[in-house]
Amino acid sequence: MAAAGGRREFGELVRRHAASVRGLLRRMGADPALADDVAQDAFIQAFERCADFRGEGTFSAWVRRIAARLYIKRRQKEARWTELSEAEEPVTLMPDGARSLDLDDALKGLSEIERMCVSLCHGAGLTQAEIADALKLPLGTVKSHVKRGLDKLRARLAVAPTGQGRRAHV
Repeated sequence: MAAAGGRREFGELVRRHAASVRGLLRRMGADPALADDVAQDAFIQAFERCADFRGEGTFSAWVRRIAARLYIKRRQKEARWTELSEAEEPVTLMPDGARSLDLDDALKGLSEIERMCVSLCHGAGLTQAEIADALKLPLGTVKSHVKRGLDKLRARLAVAPTGQGRRAHV
């Protein structure tokens, strides 16, 4: 589609995949403005490298991977990438009387590094080895963060809105 190049094709690329890309970036911890900036950079890069897309998976997943890597690089470059504390206390998301919880809220309850690892693994489709390389962490540490993050998400999402024990799948 966009490999031949053109404004119309680029617009179609953005239209089809913008929500997915911005959603992933928000789940990784980006504020709305940063998510929009990184998404725009990702679409430009995807458009310029459209011929590199080999069809190994969906085009949407390819664009999300580009966005995830750009977000990581931006965080590192802007020196906001500080030591992530394992002891960081998650935010309590369900005050007394709360009856529902969505995935985005549940992700906010994870530590920053757990949220990043889970989002990269299950949102961007990166392997744990790719995440370890991108974040400059040992593979075992990434595996632990993904497992611990998923366990926390499962526990948080297991409570049904009606309290009947219906379980959400993560």
